[in-house]
Amino acid sequence: MTPGARVEAAIELLDGIITAAREGGAAADTLIARYFGTRRYAGSKDRRAVRELVYSAIRLAGEPPASGRAAMLALADRDPAIAAGFDGSPHGPAPIGQHEARAEPGIAPAWLVEALTASGVPVGSLPALVERAPLDVRVNTLKPVPDLPDSTPLPAAPHGWRLPSGTNIETLPAWRDGAIEVQDEGSQVVGLALLAAPGDVIVDLCAGAGGKTLALAARMDNRGTLLACDTDRARLSRLRPRAERAGATIIETKLLDPGREAAALADWLARADGVLVDAPCSGTGTWRRNPEARWRLDPARLDRLIDTQAHVLTLAASLVRPGGNLVYIVCSLLDAEGRDQVDRFLANHPGWTVDVPTLPAGQAHGGGIRLDPASAGTDGFFVARLIAPC
Repeated sequence: MTPGARVEAAIELLDGIITAAREGGAAADTLIARYFGTRRYAGSKDRRAVRELVYSAIRLAGEPPASGRAAMLALADRDPAIAAGFDGSPHGPAPIGQHEARAEPGIAPAWLVEALTASGVPVGSLPALVERAPLDVRVNTLKPVPDLPDSTPLPAAPHGWRLPSGTNIETLPAWRDGAIEVQDEGSQVVGLALLAAPGDVIVDLCAGAGGKTLALAARMDNRGTLLACDTDRARLSRLRPRAERAGATIIETKLLDPGREAAALADWLARADGVLVDAPCSGTGTWRRNPEARWRLDPARLDRLIDTQAHVLTLAASLVRPGGNLVYIVCSLLDAEGRDQVDRFLANHPGWTVDVPTLPAGQAHGGGIRLDPASAGTDGFFVARLIAPC
């Protein structure tokens, strides 16, 4: 592909990504994979170069751009080599017009920037939210210690390592053998907040594909009961092969029907030593990995997420035995999803108390701990540990 053809491909992809963000369509990674799946002529270097252009443009534009061309023009203003790609060639974009509109550079839509700063995120910390994320893995202690060449240990995660950027994780023998799992350092750290030991009864209520479930199985040394639940069949179905690969034999799964979760979990009432709630959230702490997520969120969707979080917390509380612990996690830096949710829960559940966890990273925030990319070098999280009355 010529430089112009690469720029044109990036514009076409950005058009699709902008539309998907507006209409709730597929994620950028999925759209990029589909695009090149029908363009076999593009070599690996071309794919990498186009992907780089796309994500650079996404990271640059705070507000959703009007078009892919507007997004790329904003990037071209900062890079003469990209500007030269607007060459009017047969497979390239038309030359840049004198008064063409550009996407507005920024961290996020204005209402989100305001909400983040109101939640105590310093203005100087905001740019780190859209920087590139590193590649972190968690070593599975249920397997022999793997060989990870060129990796470095993570300072805050006891079993975490950082691999070189661009590593194809699925080609590594350690991954194929189940000895490592991709997991951000921050995700590994906040998972430590749940008090869990071999022999315990633990519920991961919003397990998804099971990243934190697998970490819990290793901490429990494959002894005890570990129930992984979710309402998303597709995501939960990915846990079983991951558990088999990891040798995590204590994991049970339960698919929940939205709105009828309590009935499905009736035989688990007041049984669990610990319940983990990695709640559905805005994902404001994960923009490093999914920068187009800034364009998907609006106040109405945020309100729905907040209601869902409160519902899941109440459900989780019913499963905890007297004196047991409930850990609430969101990959968000918005107080409405973190600190305020914990305050709301405590106001509605007399007798429950906060037990602020001591973690190897993060800072005290309200009744919990907050990690953010600028200060912790991790994805952004809020985590709180709540203790059931005896």
